Amino acid sequence: MDILNEFVLGFIKIHLLHHAGEGGKGFCGVDMMKELKRHGYTVGPGTLYPMLHKMEKGGYLTRQKAVEGGRMRIYYRITPKGRKALEGIKPKIDELVSEVLA
Repeated sequence: MDILNEFVLGFIKIHLLHHAGEGGKGFCGVDMMKELKRHGYTVGPGTLYPMLHKMEKGGYLTRQKAVEGGRMRIYYRITPKGRKALEGIKPKIDELVSEVLA
């Protein structure tokens, strides 16, 4: 994997935490792929779902199954550990963006 892809994957993880913490029932993978695409990221299920599972295993996300329209959906929500990580990274993002885009 080249360095640019590593950077992008980090941005995507932050994006996932952000959307998982927006309230409501969280997000499902299919909807998140559409959201990420809207922001210019092309992420397929072979990349997204392992990332989500790793974040869940690490304690940053939790998941809940729901049946909608006869289809099983898995919704991801942020955990307290995930919220702490997201809040901790926000000042670092702000500082980096201010420095890089100055």
